[in-house]
Amino acid sequence: MSTANFLAQDKIWFDKPRYDEAERRFYERMNGSSQTTQDVGANSILQDIARARENIQKSLAGSTSSSSAADQGELICRIKSLELENQSLHKVVDDLRAALSKLECRVTVLEKSPAAASPAPAAAPSVPYTNGTTVQQKTSAPVKEQEEEEDDDEIDLFGSDDDDEEAEKLKEQRLKEYAEKKAKKPALIAKSSILLDVKPWDDETDMAKLEECVRSVQADGLLWGTSKLVPVGYGIKKLQIACVVEDDKVGTDILEEEITKFEDYVQSVDVAAFNKI
Repeated sequence: MSTANFLAQDKIWFDKPRYDEAERRFYERMNGSSQTTQDVGANSILQDIARARENIQKSLAGSTSSSSAADQGELICRIKSLELENQSLHKVVDDLRAALSKLECRVTVLEKSPAAASPAPAAAPSVPYTNGTTVQQKTSAPVKEQEEEEDDDEIDLFGSDDDDEEAEKLKEQRLKEYAEKKAKKPALIAKSSILLDVKPWDDETDMAKLEECVRSVQADGLLWGTSKLVPVGYGIKKLQIACVVEDDKVGTDILEEEITKFEDYVQSVDVAAFNKI
């Protein structure tokens, strides 16, 4: 009974169609307002597009008209320049025709004129007259033939002793001048660069004194260079010294002999390097 009374008092289920109708109307209103706003927005966009199209068409029309006017002006300028060039070409052609006609006239005049450049006959030698009758004059031999005969007379086919003596003297003089010139020319001096290894007896040898003894060796054509101490082993060092010698005056044998004379300091001398300069 209590359930039936509750249902009898509660009317929500009986009013459900009303609520459904109210809900439907609410959503219809909502949809209707959004649709109107969408339509208004679409219409404004379409109007903007139409205006933009009109502006584009107007701008294109103006540009085409200005470009066409510019093209026409450029075309007119070109036509005028071509006309001027055509006039100048016509003038040049007329000048060439006039020059050609003048040349033709000159050629025809030269062809018609007689050959005046033909050589005139040589004048005959004057012939003396004797009693009204001409006498033929005898011609002498040409001058060239006389000169050739004189040259033949001057030629000496057998020669003379005087010419031979002069040639010998000239030859001897030239040989003497050549020998003097060659003697004055300085001769090339052959030189060599030598690197010597000077070994002491032991590690107690005074290497400074040893180098002093080596450099004391002096000779014509000998020039001592740089030196250094090179370790050999067990605390022993050798003296490595360079020198430049003239081949004709100083040799390696002389250097070894002179250096080995210092027996208190020098054990041996070796040639480490030998180069021609």
